[in-house]
Amino acid sequence: MKFLFLIAFIHLLPQCTGKPLRWDDCHQHTFKEIKREIAGYSDIAKAIINLAVYGNAQNRSYERLARFVDTIGPRLSGSKNLEMAIKYMFSVLQDDGLENVHLEPVKVPHWERGEESAMMLAPRNHSIVILGLGSSVATPPEGITAEVLVVTSFDELQKRAQDAKGKIVVYNQPFISYKETVKYRLLGAAEAGKVGAVASLIRSIASFSVNSPHTGWQQYQSDVPKIPTACISVEDAEMMARMSSRGTKIVVTLKMGAKTYPDTGSFNTVAEIVGSKYPEQVVLVSGHLDSWDVGQGAMDDGGGAFISWEALSLIKDLGLRPKRTLRLVLWTAEEPGGVGAEQYYQLHKDNISNFDIVMESDSGTFMPMGLAFTGSDKVRAILKEIMQLLQPINVTNIYENGSETDTEYWVRDGVPGASLRDDISKYFWFHHSQGDTMTVQDPSQMNLCAAVWTVVSYVIADMEEMLPR
Repeated sequence: MKFLFLIAFIHLLPQCTGKPLRWDDCHQHTFKEIKREIAGYSDIAKAIINLAVYGNAQNRSYERLARFVDTIGPRLSGSKNLEMAIKYMFSVLQDDGLENVHLEPVKVPHWERGEESAMMLAPRNHSIVILGLGSSVATPPEGITAEVLVVTSFDELQKRAQDAKGKIVVYNQPFISYKETVKYRLLGAAEAGKVGAVASLIRSIASFSVNSPHTGWQQYQSDVPKIPTACISVEDAEMMARMSSRGTKIVVTLKMGAKTYPDTGSFNTVAEIVGSKYPEQVVLVSGHLDSWDVGQGAMDDGGGAFISWEALSLIKDLGLRPKRTLRLVLWTAEEPGGVGAEQYYQLHKDNISNFDIVMESDSGTFMPMGLAFTGSDKVRAILKEIMQLLQPINVTNIYENGSETDTEYWVRDGVPGASLRDDISKYFWFHHSQGDTMTVQDPSQMNLCAAVWTVVSYVIADMEEMLPR
């Protein structure tokens, strides 16, 4: 009887090993034991920090990114530049000695802005700087010439619906926050189309402007006429609002050569350090490789993609191999709405129980402040302990809302999600504009971001148990 009991116990044992923690599991580590285990990574964390911030890898992520964006330039979904970028990354990840470097095919949107211009004809001639919004339709070749109606909100548009018919609607909404204000970019054309407008021009979703339009994706509605739409600078939106408040008639000619092509082939780019003990279990670090077609896409999201690559490089350089697989994914077509990531999720969701945490850096790589997190209180408590390992660089805080566009599919289904939290006070100065260039990036800040990203991902990947669900 004792022998039968021993066989049953041995049979059950592997089912607990390495699996997600539950506070009542058979092989449950107490939180005190977990704290002790995490504290044991202190020397490794210091080695990562020293290599990334002070050692031979200092400024490496910055220099790699600079070479990449200077060579490739902006990388719009469906473009030849994005195709070149993917081939470039496939080659350099192999050269870096990472494992299982491969491309996973997906279909992505292909939109091009073409030639575009806007000219104020009354009350005076003035060239309005515009950037067409993603998925916008074109104007007729001769353009659209119409009077302007300026509004500050959707509510005002509805109240003045009778005035909007046949007009170009200009939105001069104030910037409150990106989350609150981006609805005007996303839905501005559809809402204007509902009341009979012939086009819409939307004040850029930006907290600061030097006459710089900021582009982005927008969404039509199937039962609403599709009208051309573009963003304009804060300065031009405010000028037209002032003119309108005085009762001045404003007339604008808008020309846009935008075109939407059939979806085209692209790839998510993947590389790994294969786990030593639980190779089927995955800690995913990521950023997106595509960008808008203006600037260089250095900030959004070159920095996030390259500190994610740097995390694997640092671990490899230190001769470390975590128990779980550390997987780098460079997403394609994030800007049109997480298109490449959604297809990755559909391809891999059957293995969701093996995804320990999904991490994406997509809010800049400025001075790091901590880690944003979405998940259970139990995981949050564990991450707070891991962040204490970053005391040498004074980056120990945990924040809310760790899901990003490319990881939200997993987080929605219960996988813990994390993102880098950095000082974004200037992020929307450059976001989706010609200003998103390498000049925005700071090498010392990228070093610190890489150190945070690497310590967190390595420790989670190497702990004996997966994070709790």
